Amino acid sequence: MTTETTETTGPTADLTTGRLHGALEDPALSSMNHLNEIANHYPRSVQFAAGRPSEEFFDTEDIHDHLRAFTDHLAHDRGMGPAGIRRTLYQYGRTKGVVHELVARNLAVDEGIDADPEALVVTVGCQEAMYLVLRALRAGPEDVVLAVSPTYVGLTGAARLVDMPVLPVASGATGVDLEDLVAVLRRVRREGLRPRACYVMPDFANPSGLSMSRALRRDLLELAREEGLFLLEDNPYGLFHYGPERTPTLKALDEHRRVIYLGSFAKTVLPGARVGYVLADQRVTDGSGRVSLLADQLSKIKSMLTVNTSPIAQAVVGGALVTHGCSLVAANVREREAYGRNLRLILDGLARRFPEGGPGSAGVEWNAPQGGFFVVLTLPFPADDALLELSARQYGVLWTPMSHFYEGTGGSRQLRLSASAVTPQQIDTGIDRLAALIKDRNSVCPGAP
Repeated sequence: MTTETTETTGPTADLTTGRLHGALEDPALSSMNHLNEIANHYPRSVQFAAGRPSEEFFDTEDIHDHLRAFTDHLAHDRGMGPAGIRRTLYQYGRTKGVVHELVARNLAVDEGIDADPEALVVTVGCQEAMYLVLRALRAGPEDVVLAVSPTYVGLTGAARLVDMPVLPVASGATGVDLEDLVAVLRRVRREGLRPRACYVMPDFANPSGLSMSRALRRDLLELAREEGLFLLEDNPYGLFHYGPERTPTLKALDEHRRVIYLGSFAKTVLPGARVGYVLADQRVTDGSGRVSLLADQLSKIKSMLTVNTSPIAQAVVGGALVTHGCSLVAANVREREAYGRNLRLILDGLARRFPEGGPGSAGVEWNAPQGGFFVVLTLPFPADDALLELSARQYGVLWTPMSHFYEGTGGSRQLRLSASAVTPQQIDTGIDRLAALIKDRNSVCPGAP
């Protein structure tokens, strides 16, 4: 009889990562913590790294006002008495959420999406929504998820935790390269793998800032229908557009239930509430022929994961929706103007410091999104974690290496600048500091690979 070797022979119960889930050694799960640690070490640096919303309009009184608005809604619109209101706010509550009807109204008002409230699961942030969907879709080791590259690390991390490989699809210049998507689908199927879904962020994507045209969205939906592929649409930045009109979401254009829609109130109401949702109206038939919604299946997983989403947090979000007629467009007029102003200041600041054909401008390029939080800057030298630490320590400016959003070596000469958590004065100072870093780095190793 043999005995399995333990991690330690002493009195303490130490472990090795080899005896834990393999995802814990994956860089995707360490990326956010690593970047936060650098930011915490240099708190006086200008913060172009964080994709969090601005604190300019935070007011603690809003929390109390939203709670009162939601309790009034329960009393007047849903006919609840005091006992019912207390139970709704204080008890565990419905696994799929208690603000689902308000979320459905918000989707109708702002997005033109006709959503069945029962097809919604209110989650602990959008991160849980991603996990629930991937956990449900991952039926066996042959299942994989595709993702437009560069990809938000939260999706990559969630997939790692459910042992689902993430296969990159090129973004091209327009948000997704459909030819590459078809090529990836053909390749993985030849290898005996089963592509279950493709993760996309069609509006001002994190981290690329790219957006898809209406025509491309329709072509993507038709391709998904032909290929039997689900699309996981993540839309945290769609309201923050700066053009004359918004492009409809994929879900609003979806006629064949190919889109599973992921939503969040972190950017539009309150990040501290940690409330998101998933709209999953796909039909699921069990072995006996009974039909349910995919949302019902996701709620089973949620009941074993977080049980439910905090009713108090939901009430704050629900009160914000009620207060603004269930329109987050109306609720975010100031925020949209502020983010648009900041984005234009960053773009104008880069153009002034790196004029086309000017000294020190060679190899320095950037994109110009028409909304969202992010600008991607391309440099003639690597923009890695070592340069970020130097940038924070000696120059007092923080940004995000784009390599964190790629598998392999992609994005090695790119960095992401966020326009959301900075003031106009900080932007001017930060772009000055960033320009000094680039100038000094170029003077040491001009055009260095």
